[in-house]
Amino acid sequence: MALLQRLARLAAYLQDPQKVADFQRLCGVETPAVRAASPPPAGESGEPGPLANGSCPAMDGGGDGDGGPRARGGEKRHPSGLGNGAVPGGAGGEAPPQGKPTWWRRQPRRNSLTGEDACQEIAIRNSVLYYLFSLGTELGNELFYILFFPFCIWNLDAWVGRRLIIVWVWVMYLGQCTKDVIRWPRPASPPVVKLEVFYNSEYSMPSTHAMSGTAIPLALVLLSYGRWQYPLVYGLILAICWCSLVCFSRIYMGMHSILDVIAGFLYAILILVVFHPAVDLIDNFNLTYKHAPLIIISLHLVLGVFSFTLDTWSTSRGDTAQILGSGAGVACGSHFNYMFGLMQDPSPNALPLIPPSITVTLFGKAILRLLIGVIVLLLTRIVMKKITVPLACKIFGIPCNDIRQARQRMEVELPYRYITYGMVGFSLMVLVPSLFLFIGLS
Repeated sequence: MALLQRLARLAAYLQDPQKVADFQRLCGVETPAVRAASPPPAGESGEPGPLANGSCPAMDGGGDGDGGPRARGGEKRHPSGLGNGAVPGGAGGEAPPQGKPTWWRRQPRRNSLTGEDACQEIAIRNSVLYYLFSLGTELGNELFYILFFPFCIWNLDAWVGRRLIIVWVWVMYLGQCTKDVIRWPRPASPPVVKLEVFYNSEYSMPSTHAMSGTAIPLALVLLSYGRWQYPLVYGLILAICWCSLVCFSRIYMGMHSILDVIAGFLYAILILVVFHPAVDLIDNFNLTYKHAPLIIISLHLVLGVFSFTLDTWSTSRGDTAQILGSGAGVACGSHFNYMFGLMQDPSPNALPLIPPSITVTLFGKAILRLLIGVIVLLLTRIVMKKITVPLACKIFGIPCNDIRQARQRMEVELPYRYITYGMVGFSLMVLVPSLFLFIGLS
């Protein structure tokens, strides 16, 4: 009983949003105590007084934020939006220390489905840490995935790439579903400064960024070491740096408590321990079993429908369908490649593989493959989105005049995300490699 009480106190300590705010201040993220105490700058005389972190006064204008710091004044202004973990009416942290800090009006990248905006007056005293942790948080976003997985498959080792995607799908799916079962909110703001609002409508526990930032580099080492010749210490250093950067970035951005990040790290380790022995079996099944595509599509679709019934709508619903669709598309594409003899894996007799010497020609071809291939994937996504959203609206009788509202309906979001990203995954494995073969870039 005493042990449980100590664990409960430790969990409460690690979940305290003040610890997140303390880490942010340690890294140079600050907010003014009372904006109204200082005279308004030119052009902002009509602006209201103190703002809660993560909120913004009602203003005209719109558009997506780029996530970087912006100079005070002259920027577009955005409508208000308090998200998960925001506290209205707060002043937003302690006064900055003496000196002449450069205050920025930050406009984080917003999610077009939720319409959430956050503009707040903050000081970034260490720009190196800001951009470093911004890079860390991008290692768990779609842009990174659409660059990293294709690069692995097209330029490094399709065998490793396929298995990495299998691990990523299971880790992200279980993480998103666990969030919607536990339903813990984001850290309260204030005292936390929200440097990101893109995922603010999702629940907090566990951190799926921390899960992917742990599982992907560790799985990469587990899958590649012994298959490729390289010193194990290099792989371990890469995994530690990658994992640490992603985990600390989520606290720095104010999106997760320390407990969320630790839980995500441990959860990813547990999933790897359980699923890593089965990765070879899953991949061999995807490649060789005659009816694998039918089972793959059905299983991923059922898992997607189940995840849509866990709670009310949030951005995690579309993300889950997107992950499952990508996994199904890659698995079906892998089966197609195996049946028609495309992208064959190296013979076991050729193992372990020796990394080739990096030459200008090799590097140029790798970059060219990545650029051409990603353009094809993005075009596939655009075309499929244009087709599937109106089609789903028409089939289920949902008004299509407000796309944002329509995409929040399960009948639209599930088929749109699943089919669109399923085709992206299939193109990654079949269409783009066939194009490379045709133009002589294989």
